Amino acid sequence: MKFVLSFIVLFSFVQFTNIQEISAQENVNYILKTDIPYRTQSEMQQDEYTAERCKLDVYFPKTTDSFTTVVWFHGGGIKNGNKSIPEKLKEKGIAVVAVNYRLSPKAKCPAYIDDAAAAVAWTFKNIENYGGDPSKIVVSGHSAGGYLASMIGLDKSWLANYQIEANDIAMLVPFSGHTITHFTVREEKGIDGKQPIIDKFAPLFHVREDAPPLVLITGDRELELLGRYEENAYMYRMMNVAGHKQTKLYELDAFNHGGMASPAFEILLNEIKILTEK
Repeated sequence: MKFVLSFIVLFSFVQFTNIQEISAQENVNYILKTDIPYRTQSEMQQDEYTAERCKLDVYFPKTTDSFTTVVWFHGGGIKNGNKSIPEKLKEKGIAVVAVNYRLSPKAKCPAYIDDAAAAVAWTFKNIENYGGDPSKIVVSGHSAGGYLASMIGLDKSWLANYQIEANDIAMLVPFSGHTITHFTVREEKGIDGKQPIIDKFAPLFHVREDAPPLVLITGDRELELLGRYEENAYMYRMMNVAGHKQTKLYELDAFNHGGMASPAFEILLNEIKILTEK
């Protein structure tokens, strides 16, 4: 089944300051903790760039218990970008863990994939301390962030390195992420960006029947980045061939690669209702 959707989206923005805890004057129901290291102290001390980038923010409801948590990876081609709490996920009764990870060319594959796994493992091991339910962890992200979400959710070895079972992820919701090997990974290997590769660094390489529920979302195939809809459609088909019964594919008509994120958040929130209503 392919879901082809058109959205008219009204934006509303809530301004938060970058502080450790949101003050009562701003919002008494949510707390923001920033720049929490997700790697060990020894790892942070060994490398200055690791110490700079391997941090996350936790935004969580103050008066709710057993809430759903969305781990969010920013985009930027694995070369740019910084963590932030998406506006559309604020004040929804859920927590958001926004993650920074090391970027190319300062870091090379697979460092940033391992960072993503370490951040998700940190969430599994720590979210109860904030009131969350570790059985309700959703992993998502846009573009490069969607690629990282799919990689660590489908290739179980990354989370296994941190004693976490990838199948314990409640849902994977990549926004317009590569399912072939990411173009930055290919660039690091001297492979042209127009040459598609499916190797162990491609989510498609790891299709499997027993994966967590997978919700693939892209923009309009005519407006998206080169081949992005088609490779996600192939992922959808191959997951079905592998016997996976919980893969969905959404194509957002009239939205390009950047613009598709806003309506995609509406899909994310709708899909995770099954968790938030438990």
